[in-house]
Amino acid sequence: MWWRFFQAVRRGEHKLSPVTWLTAIAAVIYTIVPVDLVPELFLGPLGLVDDLGFWGVVVMLATREKNAWEVQQHRGARVVDV
Repeated sequence: MWWRFFQAVRRGEHKLSPVTWLTAIAAVIYTIVPVDLVPELFLGPLGLVDDLGFWGVVVMLATREKNAWEVQQHRGARVVDV
């Protein structure tokens, strides 16, 4: 179902909220930029906790968007009984 959701977003059939877009962009930038709230250099694996937390928020928002899309799909689905 995720693949169909991503295709619907790509085709413009479902518009993601600006908050979801901004959070996803911020997560990518935060992961790439070497400045970190909890640096991996000093804390090792524990330093990845803030990165994973940020990506957890992105997954939560994407799941919320996908669920809204699924509800929209079920409301728009028409069953023809023959």
